[in-house]
Amino acid sequence: MAQNVTTQTEIDTATTSGLSVLDVWAPWCGPCKMLEPVLSQLEDDYDGKVNFLRLDVDDHQTIAEKYKVMSVPSLVIFKNGKAVEKVSGYYPKEKLSRYLDSKIAEM
Repeated sequence: MAQNVTTQTEIDTATTSGLSVLDVWAPWCGPCKMLEPVLSQLEDDYDGKVNFLRLDVDDHQTIAEKYKVMSVPSLVIFKNGKAVEKVSGYYPKEKLSRYLDSKIAEM
């Protein structure tokens, strides 16, 4: 299960090495609810390869603003502690899986 983060320090600590995905979501967001089971499946598929985190934008707007999140759901991609990309909107599992494969290959 993805680690729920609530502070910038938690994000910094959790993303220090390897590939991490920060799911910025909101409880009222329909596409976020659709994306949640997809990310859960990807967590199983990429166990040990990708670190998954979750941030509730309603409770932590300042952190979301730091990563220029303008809409939810948004996935902020970290490589070795640095936010390098952002993907916004709902994507099916197959498309996100191909995307993560390409990011892992870049490591």
